[in-house]
Amino acid sequence: MHARRLEELYRGYIDCLNAQDWDRLGDYVGDDVHYNGKHVGLSGYRAMLERDYREIPDLRFNIDLLVANETHVASVLAFECSPKGEFLGLAVNGRKVAFSENVFYEFRDGKIVNVRSLLDKLAVEAQIAR
Repeated sequence: MHARRLEELYRGYIDCLNAQDWDRLGDYVGDDVHYNGKHVGLSGYRAMLERDYREIPDLRFNIDLLVANETHVASVLAFECSPKGEFLGLAVNGRKVAFSENVFYEFRDGKIVNVRSLLDKLAVEAQIAR
């Protein structure tokens, strides 16, 4: 797939997440998707995202940096949100925090088949320590 087309597809995926349009998630994510080395499948991936939105009602995915080639997308996502209770094992308890996620996606046949994600926990720790 051409890098420009993959970038457009990824932007559609992010729009799908922000709209919480779970019925369309399968348009972007493969049935056998892996997340951080673990097979979760489409239903597990959807359940993870739905849980994220329950725990972080104001969650919004914002693309800060996006690089694509024919099979992969690398992105830095920026977040400013208010997780309820614990987040990343930290007692955030509704405080607004800002952090980023470095995430790498592998695409096959126009769908995400592998996701590798790393959240900036240190940024959250520094904000709640104040």
